[in-house]
Amino acid sequence: MDALEEIFGKNAQMTVLKNLIHHMNESTYLSGIAEETGLSHSSVARVITPLINSGIVIEKPLGKQIRTFRLNLDNKKTQLILDFYNNLNDL
Repeated sequence: MDALEEIFGKNAQMTVLKNLIHHMNESTYLSGIAEETGLSHSSVARVITPLINSGIVIEKPLGKQIRTFRLNLDNKKTQLILDFYNNLNDL
């Protein structure tokens, strides 16, 4: 358990967010996040939606059915989350 989980608990949205933080310079797919986190595809789809709606995650369609996701590094909320996460892990 890392410092973020100690404070906020472990839940699916936190797990997805941490996965995206660890791959912050990469685009990924729902199935890739699901495979790396051990969450189901439907759980990842459910918890990533609020992150997209808040502007923390960027969703880009790739064809008709495939979507890619990455952290929105230009978003102020994302920057605050990254700063908090990095500072917390430095303690």
